[in-house]
Amino acid sequence: MSDRQLWSYKEIAAHIRVQPDTVRSYRKHGLLPPPDHVEGAKPYWYADTIRAWVARRPGHRGRRED
Repeated sequence: MSDRQLWSYKEIAAHIRVQPDTVRSYRKHGLLPPPDHVEGAKPYWYADTIRAWVARRPGHRGRRED
């Protein structure tokens, strides 16, 4: 079953245990996948999109993110 819940910078940051500004920086430097949805210039990603990104991002080394 897919998770189609939309996450903002805040939810992504909580998921990977960093500050929202860190996630913004990741996007600015092309390290985040493209947003799945944009609403009024605010980007959002599906939870599944972020979980897949976390699983393959450098430095992950098999750690499980909650």
